[in-house]
Amino acid sequence: MAEADSVAVIGLGRFGRSLALELMASGTEVLGIDADETIVQELNGQLTQVVRADATKDEVLRQLAVHQFDRVVVAVSSDLKASILCASLLLQLGVPVVWAKATDEQHGRILEQLGVHHVVYPESDMGRRVAHLVRGAAKDYLEIEAGYALVKAAAPTELHGVALGDTDLRQRRGVTIAAWRSAAGEWQYADNATVLHEGDTVVAVGPTRNVEAFAQLR
Repeated sequence: MAEADSVAVIGLGRFGRSLALELMASGTEVLGIDADETIVQELNGQLTQVVRADATKDEVLRQLAVHQFDRVVVAVSSDLKASILCASLLLQLGVPVVWAKATDEQHGRILEQLGVHHVVYPESDMGRRVAHLVRGAAKDYLEIEAGYALVKAAAPTELHGVALGDTDLRQRRGVTIAAWRSAAGEWQYADNATVLHEGDTVVAVGPTRNVEAFAQLR
């Protein structure tokens, strides 16, 4: 999928605002839409264009030419009806790719049934990620999709001083070391010849249960 040059973000609450500003920082053209005049005024000048509008109305979306954007994100979630209606209208308008924020699994299932291309669960996803960090084992954690994850963790003692190709790590632990860095060095790709030492940090990928267990090793 090609990188998006233009994105419309509907709903500029904490999630939508953060997303829109990050997209702007990366050089993407961003149209922000929200029904709250105060929010629109706050973001005036920070986005390519920001407007106060009711995105649950077909004529409004057409006037704003939302269907001409590469991606549209429905960041409205507190109003379930508005989220679903907005997503439905966008799909009817033929928006190439629609992303939508869901508050829970039921909301997400409805969005998926409508045909939304990507449904995200920022609260629950962040909760899972932070839980791993709070436990103190992982330095960072990302669930790539259900059942598969990536973890940044300290290189465990069992890998010190041995070439990765001789550790049988994938067979024993069910994970693969994708990259590593020393305490004072830069990130490097890992291969069978890589030798890790105390103080090194690694990025491991694999089934969620396996990478969680790997992060607990010392």
